[in-house]
Amino acid sequence: MSHLLERYQALVAAGELRDDPGQAEAAARLQSLCDALEAVPKKGSILWRALGRAPDPPRGVYLWGGVGRGKSMLMDLFFEAVDIRRKRRVHFHEFMLEVHERLNVERRRDTSDPVMSVAQALSDDVRLLAFDEMVVNNPADAMILSRLFTGMMGHGVAVVATSNRPPRDLYKDGLNRELFLPFIALIEERMDVMALNGPVDYRLDRLGQVDTWLVPNGPEATRTLSAAFFRLTDYPPEDAAHVPSCDLPVQGGREIHVPRCLKGVAVFSFRRLCGDARGAADYLAIARRFHTVMIVGIPRLGPENRNEAARFVTLIDALYEHKVKLLAAADAEPDQLYQAGDGRFEFERTVSRLMEMRSDDYLAEGHGER
Repeated sequence: MSHLLERYQALVAAGELRDDPGQAEAAARLQSLCDALEAVPKKGSILWRALGRAPDPPRGVYLWGGVGRGKSMLMDLFFEAVDIRRKRRVHFHEFMLEVHERLNVERRRDTSDPVMSVAQALSDDVRLLAFDEMVVNNPADAMILSRLFTGMMGHGVAVVATSNRPPRDLYKDGLNRELFLPFIALIEERMDVMALNGPVDYRLDRLGQVDTWLVPNGPEATRTLSAAFFRLTDYPPEDAAHVPSCDLPVQGGREIHVPRCLKGVAVFSFRRLCGDARGAADYLAIARRFHTVMIVGIPRLGPENRNEAARFVTLIDALYEHKVKLLAAADAEPDQLYQAGDGRFEFERTVSRLMEMRSDDYLAEGHGER
């Protein structure tokens, strides 16, 4: 039996979390989902065989709200607590990349209904899918989501998702949005939609008063960024040597190695991000996956490192468009980073964006909001 609700209440009692009625209600609902999932008969059991199919999944949960309202924290508690074997937690963008790759395979096989075939295959692997940051801005995703999720739920998959937007605002103003509306109806029919819009922005609260652009590069800047990383991720500093890494998939089958990757926060060196040959697809994958990116070792830029500067411009454009929080250590302030020479004029927009990304208004915006 899972103890999600007890763990949440203990965090409040210890002062780790502030009293928040919306969070408490969501924690109680997630506890009931834990109980329901753990009570579902196992595949191959007598009841399963009697039904002749997967039992109907319990109602899922869709948590939405502004940045830093505790959605990811509750998802952490839920996913760790639910005591079932076939469960998976994945960022929504990564999941959809996988879906499209599977669809391409089915089409090459001339499968009669690729979407339903993929839904069946995914359902064979999991009973619970937990999605971080459900956001839909790709017409190719929008066109298949209703049939894909109807198929998975029909095969017994329960879904839990977090998002910055209520369901009715997903894919807002998107191309052919009327074809996406059945997916919104499916969410509202098969999931409990719960808003987390309490007054506390935990993410900003944990950032504290730290400047997000630190000058110069060096041990002091590195220590400041490390402290911010541990606060944002709740990772114990004494285990710094064991911070997890990950490999981020990029459209086309490539991957980007992320040296530190935890709870939506990524840490990179400038050399790793901009020193190697990368393009917009790499930077978009990073911007969609992480709500906060930390970069160390940003040097002064100019004609002598024109390629690295151009990649940095593309990176900042992607982070800015997806409202990713940027914490960085650099050899100069943004307006002094590219001091002179060919390319300085083109860098002005990047300077403007870097300055805006340090503002309170920008930091208060939710990841992916545009």
